[in-house]
Amino acid sequence: MTAPAAANAALDQTVVSLPVQETARVVRDTRPLRLITCGSVDDGKSTLIGRLLWDTKAVKEDQAASLQRDSSGKQNDLGLPDFALLLDGLQAEREQGITIDVAYRYFATDKRSFIVADTPGHEQYTRNMATGASTADLAVLLVDARVGLLEQTRRHATIATLMGIRQFVLAVNKIDLTNYDRARFDQISYEFRELALSLGVRQVTAIPVSALKGENVVYDGRASMPWYDGPTLIEVLELATTRSAQTVGFRLPVQRVSRPGESFRGYQGTVAGGSVKPGDSVVILPSGMVANVSKIVTFDLVRNAAVSGDAITLVLDRQVDVSRGDVIASIDSPPMTGLAFDAQLVALQPEGIQPGKRYWLKSGSRRQRVQVQPVSQLELKSGKWNHADELPMNAIGKVHLAFDEQAIFDTYEQNRTTGAFILIDPDTNNTVAGGMITAKRAALGGIHAEESRVILSLPADLADQLMATELFASRREDVEVRRVTAGKAVNIIDAIDG
Repeated sequence: MTAPAAANAALDQTVVSLPVQETARVVRDTRPLRLITCGSVDDGKSTLIGRLLWDTKAVKEDQAASLQRDSSGKQNDLGLPDFALLLDGLQAEREQGITIDVAYRYFATDKRSFIVADTPGHEQYTRNMATGASTADLAVLLVDARVGLLEQTRRHATIATLMGIRQFVLAVNKIDLTNYDRARFDQISYEFRELALSLGVRQVTAIPVSALKGENVVYDGRASMPWYDGPTLIEVLELATTRSAQTVGFRLPVQRVSRPGESFRGYQGTVAGGSVKPGDSVVILPSGMVANVSKIVTFDLVRNAAVSGDAITLVLDRQVDVSRGDVIASIDSPPMTGLAFDAQLVALQPEGIQPGKRYWLKSGSRRQRVQVQPVSQLELKSGKWNHADELPMNAIGKVHLAFDEQAIFDTYEQNRTTGAFILIDPDTNNTVAGGMITAKRAALGGIHAEESRVILSLPADLADQLMATELFASRREDVEVRRVTAGKAVNIIDAIDG
């Protein structure tokens, strides 16, 4: 066994691979899996997804004929068409041979359906990658077997983690160009697992693939790689899990007040978390008024319940003041309200994020003035957070948000809809950043209070369970969380004792 292979075996005690396909399982999963492909430039992302579409028979006859025609003169040594053309739809993409826009494609197997987003690898299109990651359940991160991990690989892995993705597939592509070198595969897998652990990700499956030849994509590559006995990419995708249900109560961001006549007043929106039924008590935020649900109406019928994702009109049992941008929430599990919050964001425009500048913050249908103060920026090469007074384009940073009026949020870990936002420059109307709420910031108390503190070093899965509890959420502003490796945790505690 090579040294990297032995190290990988040790890491496997900490990093959990996604489950291998159970051959006896034939029940079709009705929930589609949303996934993204990400990585550096020319790692073969579009070719991989094109190969997935081709081998799962998702390419129609007219598409196949068009692909053969568009690939004329571009066939590779194997005489195969240019699979990337199935994804790169913009004329500029085809001319330059790069992915610019996020391309969404749909395909299915006998066991499951999939929605895949092919995201750009170029640094200047980082915002497009963040968009694709925001709705994904799983990330397929490609690495060129000849090159290994790059800074852009780390950037994409970090953004995917910030967006709440906790399942990674490491596709070590172009393994055929290394003569199927097992030691090279083991080394790259080990380095990525270390990176994943530093980001708090435990579910990682590493697969050696040749997207061009289709080895270990849909069909196995054992003929060329007898040393690999793991699952193919499609087998991992078929058994991957969708994001767990939101851990908060009922949420209805109000998009419109419906008043067709004097006898009817309803509040329309899409349920962003939890469930509701007639008779439930709710609170309207930010006013704090309380009411009961009397009726749930959709476009063609009256419902006896509504769950996350349903577009509904909610009728309350009393006259209350509700406006567009308000949030109707369960009374026993309301979101956080306040004037100061902590957040992480990705800067999307050349001007970056300027300290102290006032922006428009938009979350759902609510838009508010906010002052943004950068605190730190992630250094992708080292994984460290360094102090920062401003954030340049494509930077990943932590910021303080100060509002003029009451803001309403859940943390992004608890609810992707009510915990996400965009920042808009009031001068240009450009979207300058996408962000995620991490905590409410209290004016008094919090982590800077002069009180006793306890530092705990916990396994990541146990910490995730604790952070999902209502008690933890209610005191989130008093807690500082850092995800580090076990070795770093030991060093930190030893330093305190010393």
